[in-house]
Amino acid sequence: MKAILALEDGTWFEGASFTGPGETGGEAIFNTGMAGYQEILTDPSYVGQMVCMTYPLIGNYGVNAEDVESHKVGVEAFIVKECCKEPSNWRATMSLPDYLKKAGVMGIEGIDTRALTRHLRINGAMRGVISTSGTPEELVKKAKGLPSMEGLNLADKVSAKNPYVWTGTTTRDVDLKNGHAWAGTGPKVVVYDFGIKWNILRLLAEQGFDMLVVPSTFTHEQVTALNPDAVFLSNGPGDPAVVKNAIEATKVFADKYPVAGICLGHQIMGLALGGKTSSSSSATTAATTRSWTWSPARSRYPPRTTASAST
Repeated sequence: MKAILALEDGTWFEGASFTGPGETGGEAIFNTGMAGYQEILTDPSYVGQMVCMTYPLIGNYGVNAEDVESHKVGVEAFIVKECCKEPSNWRATMSLPDYLKKAGVMGIEGIDTRALTRHLRINGAMRGVISTSGTPEELVKKAKGLPSMEGLNLADKVSAKNPYVWTGTTTRDVDLKNGHAWAGTGPKVVVYDFGIKWNILRLLAEQGFDMLVVPSTFTHEQVTALNPDAVFLSNGPGDPAVVKNAIEATKVFADKYPVAGICLGHQIMGLALGGKTSSSSSATTAATTRSWTWSPARSRYPPRTTASAST
């Protein structure tokens, strides 16, 4: 089925939908991974984005129930050169097209992903629309009408609504009305969920941390009442500058606890310590897409927290 990808600058590509008829829009970016597409699809950091894979063949090992990073698919659309519709892998339980159809997410193939990647690499991420109906001109107009990622608070949107613990394979909500009984013997870490990938929780658990994951709206008073040993700020989508609650809370944490951050959490740390964030000119997600700088002239905090910018 014919499908068109139209970008806000007027550039458009013709391909074919491998998920049936439909229309969707979001920020067009690219990812350079040769594998791990199921992890990308379920990573909440990609909410609001249409991901183009640079590797030419995607879907050849199918999907399964284990290789997920959250409870659902988060991308707005998936863009590939060629989609394998008959996977060959002993772990596969479903094909990529069927997986996306079940999630209600559009997939497009047959476009020149090298040309799209180069265009985005030179001009930066931009809004786009994928549709199986309408003219390129109509779709470009729709793309221009989409909200910009700049100033968009998606972290609060994708964050968990209730505190939870990691069971080893999934999440389990907990009630904090009567406080929290830390069950482990390792360091007690409050983890802010801005759209956290499950593999981060797996790795922290492997290191022996006793974790309690909290929503992005948790205040520093609520966290202090839990008496943690440290605070971890997770990855997530959107603009870190508008996640005001977390920035203000981190200003307090910096004086009380060791604080670690990754991706969006790293950027929130930078903002709390007096830095500024800006969009990268690159549309790739193989590296951090925002940056921050710390200046003693703008901050009373020393740069003593631990930060990581990649996943």
